[in-house]
Amino acid sequence: MRTTAFIAIMVTALAGATAGTATAGTAGEYVALGDSAAAGPLILPPDLSSPGCLRSLANYPHVAAKALGVPLTDVTCSGATTADMTAPQQTSAGAVPPQLDALGAQTRTVTVTIGGNDVGLVGAATSCINLLPGIVPDCVDRYTAGGHDQLAEKIAAFEPVWGALLEAIHAKAPDADVFVAGYGTYLPHNGCWPIAPLTARDANYIQGSIDKTNAALARQAAAHNARYVDVRTASIGHDVCKLPGVKWFESVIPTSVAAPLHPNADGMAAIGGLVAAAVRAPVNG
Repeated sequence: MRTTAFIAIMVTALAGATAGTATAGTAGEYVALGDSAAAGPLILPPDLSSPGCLRSLANYPHVAAKALGVPLTDVTCSGATTADMTAPQQTSAGAVPPQLDALGAQTRTVTVTIGGNDVGLVGAATSCINLLPGIVPDCVDRYTAGGHDQLAEKIAAFEPVWGALLEAIHAKAPDADVFVAGYGTYLPHNGCWPIAPLTARDANYIQGSIDKTNAALARQAAAHNARYVDVRTASIGHDVCKLPGVKWFESVIPTSVAAPLHPNADGMAAIGGLVAAAVRAPVNG
């Protein structure tokens, strides 16, 4: 997705890029952290302050910040892993600072979506694309060979790392409310080959692995004084198999200007609404 075509899109959209994202080097009232599921690659208009991050000015942090009426520092970056929260991330346009550098004593709200790249969810999904089902073996057999579920084992290994990240966020922004926004329901039960070119077994395995990731993130949020925003449940019925205007996520071949296997503008608007509602909700509500 880091292509010349995208650079051309950014240039043509420059006139549409609006102000509203605080400078990444200053701690904002609301700081958004995370990977491409938060950054919104290819969704117009782009945030040209960090072109290598493929960040959109219409991603869920911007939607939520507008709804809440608060200034935003958005340092979400496509391709980010948990390691990029505390170390510089290399992008096609150069390195960007550690995302936690955007936090400070004045930060009051933090959202984070992370973990998918740690586990390799998108890579697993693309490796499972099958144009010849019944001839080409299901990839679930490869991922679970020998009785070891590779993705489940990665999720289990990273779960305490995600908890440690939440503690690091609290240390950098001690007065902030922290919200962990999970990943969505990208695929319905048994999928929808060929719209999403995965066999039924593979579609269930990939979505099941996303669900396991969400469950781990929810557990760590509960254990580390953060609130979990359940995108999975809200997005049921808005998967990649649905028509434009209904679906929140794009399939392998997008039908709107959004990255494959990522939220589209409708999805970002909906997720931003979920996040804003979570921020407004009483702690025990």
